[in-house]
Amino acid sequence: MTHPSIRRERRANRRSLRATLRLRAAAGRLATSCHRRPRSLATVAIASGVAKDAVTGVVNGLRSVAKRLDVSPAAQSRTRRTVQGGRAHQTRAVGHWTLAQVGRLVAAYRPRKAEYVAAVALIAAFAGGAR
Repeated sequence: MTHPSIRRERRANRRSLRATLRLRAAAGRLATSCHRRPRSLATVAIASGVAKDAVTGVVNGLRSVAKRLDVSPAAQSRTRRTVQGGRAHQTRAVGHWTLAQVGRLVAAYRPRKAEYVAAVALIAAFAGGAR
């Protein structure tokens, strides 16, 4: 019979491995969903691995580029979710963009902030566009 502390350590190790696996599976599902159908710019940014505190700024910059290029979203949706988590009190319109459109926006976006430059590189790699 093994010592109780060894069993406790093994259980803790397996618990952390399961948590890691759940996070990886969720990230894979999100990435697959972005490749399969149009999603919001924030969703694409999160799926590509951009830090949550930089998502809003990068997405706002991409929306400005879309206005400048006169590119409109592939689909419109209504949602209550927010990037920060939780639920918003009112629904709002959200544009859903294809990865080809996101690649075009990223190619024209020239951020100055270092964390946004890194975020744009991640999004470009995710969208399949060369940067």
